[in-house]
Amino acid sequence: MPGPSRGRPVRRPLSVRGPAPRRRRGGNSRVRLATGRLLLVGALLLAGIKLVQVQGFQAEALSAQAQQQRATPIDIPAPRGSILDRNGNQLAFSVEARALYVVPPRMRQEWAAAQEANPDIGTYQERLADIAAFIEQTLGKEVAGQKTDRDTMLAKLSRDTTYVELVDNVDPAKAAVITEKYNNVGSEYRAVRVYPNGELASNIIGAANWRKDTEPPATHGLLGLEIAQDNLLAGRNGQRIVDTVQGNDNVVIPGPNRSRELAAAVPGKSLELTLDVDTQYALQRMVTDYTRKTSARSGSAVVMDSRTGEILAMANDKTFDPNDFGRAGEDQLRNIAVTSVFEPGSVNKVVTAATAIEDGIYQPDSVLQVDGRIKVADRVIQDWWQHGPLDMTFTGVFAKSSNVGTLLTAQKIGQDRYADMLRRFGLGERTGSGLPGEEAGYVPPLQQWSGSTFGNLPIGQGLSMTLLQMTGMYQAIANDGVRIAPRIVRAEVSADGGRKEIDPAETERVVSPQTAKAVRDMFRAVVQNVPGDQVESGTGAPAALPGYQISGKTGTAQQIDPKCDCYSTSQYWITFAGILPADNPRFVVGIMLDNPTGNPQSAAPLFHDVASYLAQRYQLPMSAEQSPVVPLVR
Repeated sequence: MPGPSRGRPVRRPLSVRGPAPRRRRGGNSRVRLATGRLLLVGALLLAGIKLVQVQGFQAEALSAQAQQQRATPIDIPAPRGSILDRNGNQLAFSVEARALYVVPPRMRQEWAAAQEANPDIGTYQERLADIAAFIEQTLGKEVAGQKTDRDTMLAKLSRDTTYVELVDNVDPAKAAVITEKYNNVGSEYRAVRVYPNGELASNIIGAANWRKDTEPPATHGLLGLEIAQDNLLAGRNGQRIVDTVQGNDNVVIPGPNRSRELAAAVPGKSLELTLDVDTQYALQRMVTDYTRKTSARSGSAVVMDSRTGEILAMANDKTFDPNDFGRAGEDQLRNIAVTSVFEPGSVNKVVTAATAIEDGIYQPDSVLQVDGRIKVADRVIQDWWQHGPLDMTFTGVFAKSSNVGTLLTAQKIGQDRYADMLRRFGLGERTGSGLPGEEAGYVPPLQQWSGSTFGNLPIGQGLSMTLLQMTGMYQAIANDGVRIAPRIVRAEVSADGGRKEIDPAETERVVSPQTAKAVRDMFRAVVQNVPGDQVESGTGAPAALPGYQISGKTGTAQQIDPKCDCYSTSQYWITFAGILPADNPRFVVGIMLDNPTGNPQSAAPLFHDVASYLAQRYQLPMSAEQSPVVPLVR
């Protein structure tokens, strides 16, 4: 192995020549590198600690905060109950529907993101045009009076606003077709209130519609029983959590899986009314036709079950279609059978007749000497026909509707007793029927009676009542002297079919059964007709119905003339109250006409038509014998 050469100088490699200076620089670099590494490790350590804190200790709180920013609890409206007649026929019910809507800012945002991912999908406006065309294709050009053609929909979709309702009252199945194809289109629950019989009983039923100004939006009553029984029909709201544009906003973000139920809604109860839809239809048609025929300002009638006080039918000549109630005038919306009061005239004479029989003052065949006029305090009151002194039977006084004979009897009764009997017959207070807007009528307090007051009240002037109150007076006579508060609601029916009968109505004995029968028998003579003998014929002969005993009373009352604040000599209330059949009462009918100017100026013919229908509809057995012809004047 050769050794080093000793004769030549040794050369140092270039790499050995300057290591000292680089060694000095390398020392500083290592310090900086170590420091940087320490700082990086520290930063990573702090970040790790923060990450652990966020994901571990604060995860639940931050998640809840995020949810609060995008989730909102909202109420779910309960399905509204139906309104039924006594046989289960639907008079009002709700149909589920949908409203379609969009949230334009979110649509633009989502479409912009989609375009960024796929520039070939088309423009935002082309997307809107596709949606508009599909809505028209699915719904047609109109839904429930709302335009849904392509141009209309495109105009709505293009609005620069936070929320746009496109159309409501859409069939749920069709709405689902649209929202499944375009998840930017949202669908909200709606309910459409349907009245399948249109104007039938609308003055009683009233109207309801979808209200957006309530919380939550839901169907609520506006008129009639729909508003009077709103709480029962409406049910109890449920609740759900939805994703919204803002946490406190009810604009729900369209799309699937954005809603979860917290509590289910409890459906409203249905109302079973005492009405019979067929009887209601017949009465409404007859009242409308007869009011028009007699040129009366208005007309109304009530049919009541004499044994239960249930209202089988209640009709006014003016009514409305609750499916489109916004077009109805004020007169059409009112139920004048309970909201309008009038002076009843001679129909009120039943109070005098019943009290005199009850107190033993007269019997039906008792004879009174009746002049053609009588003075009461400062007033002179006449009979409606000219006559001198007559010997009239007590039955004849009412069959001929003698004012003088009635007042002679009332004087024997006395004011205190008469005032008490007015109360017993239910006058001066609401009947408690359950019908909204019912008036109480007016009976002057006894302490305010003047000398002439007792010359007015017994003949049906100076006090007022509703048609339902008037009918209720005769229900007491038909029901053997027991007055039953009339009612319109028969039962409540739950969503599962459970039926709860309404508690029996309040009752009050007005007179004894014997007195009630005596009055019924006396008032048969009101419809008595003796051909060729007007003296022995009653004032309501056209009300008679062959084969049946009829008991009733005609009434004519002067209206107040506002020009003089006195009784008019040309404007009248025309009334009739009747019992069918008189020998075995089943129905009571009350009729009121406001100032009929045509012919006939009597409500008796209308009663005949109504009674004829009732006898056939309910297959009433004929009376065992016809009403006897009794003497009215001796």
